[in-house]
Amino acid sequence: MIISNFPLRLLRHLLTTLLCACALNAWSATLEVTDALGRKVKVNTPVQRVALNFNFEEFTAVAGKDNWAKVVGISRAPFEGWRPVIFGRYAAVIPNLQAMPDIGHSEDGTFSAEKVIALKPDVLLVAEWTYRALQTARDQIEAAGIPIVVIDYNAQLLERHLSSTRAIGKVMGTEARAEELAKLYEREYKDVLTRVAKAGSAPQKKVYVELGQAGADTVGNSYSGTMWGKMLTTLGAINVADGKLPGPWGPLNAEAVIADNPDLIFITGSSWVNKPKAVKTGYQATPEITRASLKPYAERAGWANLKAVKNGEVHAIEAGLCRTLFDFVAMQYIAKRLYPEAFKDVNPDASFRSYHEKYLPVAYAGTWMLPIK
Repeated sequence: MIISNFPLRLLRHLLTTLLCACALNAWSATLEVTDALGRKVKVNTPVQRVALNFNFEEFTAVAGKDNWAKVVGISRAPFEGWRPVIFGRYAAVIPNLQAMPDIGHSEDGTFSAEKVIALKPDVLLVAEWTYRALQTARDQIEAAGIPIVVIDYNAQLLERHLSSTRAIGKVMGTEARAEELAKLYEREYKDVLTRVAKAGSAPQKKVYVELGQAGADTVGNSYSGTMWGKMLTTLGAINVADGKLPGPWGPLNAEAVIADNPDLIFITGSSWVNKPKAVKTGYQATPEITRASLKPYAERAGWANLKAVKNGEVHAIEAGLCRTLFDFVAMQYIAKRLYPEAFKDVNPDASFRSYHEKYLPVAYAGTWMLPIK
């Protein structure tokens, strides 16, 4: 027989190669992933290389810290640039994050299809607003054979939160964890709305939200129909910005706020750098620091007689608590101020602490939301 004269060492090598190839074919598969926009996207799995444009904390919660080893590029500006303290916390526990290649960002015009393609990712996870803004870039990326999966938590729509979470889990092979998180979010979201419905006889309250980044002497963005704006109307509040902005966000005329006389005011803060007048919230903020940075807003010209100011209903809330997988925490906090009796047994801080302990690799600390008094 021919095989009897075949070198045994070479025969073993060929058999091993054949078995490995068979095993790889059995292990790998092309999955169809339904993304936040309902698009059916084919992704070759198991995914080994990922480019990530946004929703870094959501990716961490769903995929787990260890799957960051598969991330080969991120949009650094909305993570390291916008929230450097939070980025630093994650970089301390994710080995490859600090030196992660930058694929650019849509809002500052630096997003680069060429950089994405050069990294040879198996998939690009991209925020809906980036996907909409970069048609030419996405066409180039898809033409290079890189599938794009759209993630959207900005719309503040339950179905998009759930589909985004499940899409990340399917792409990263962590479907059980994704399903657990999707069910957690759906449960907490529906609990908030059930309590709001039971408090439906309460009169609607007027609410004003402003981005507290540049200081009280500058009017920051308010929101309508998306993000904080959508959250307010979902909770049954009257958003004073509705019908007064040129788009989904932008500064609201100062006189309009005074004329509407809101019952509650929420100024969003964060750990922004080089923003000395900003409202300070987050991992490193204490209640004293947060309240001191919030105080100038309550002292704005014409605000002394606002119902919100007179009743101590001026609040600081972390800007990053919106458009996330844990934004049910912000919903709980705002709803608790709108309907105190219906939410008297709800503790938003405890909810956020529990979420950290179960799903995030960084420890809960700091001040994320509180009233001025």
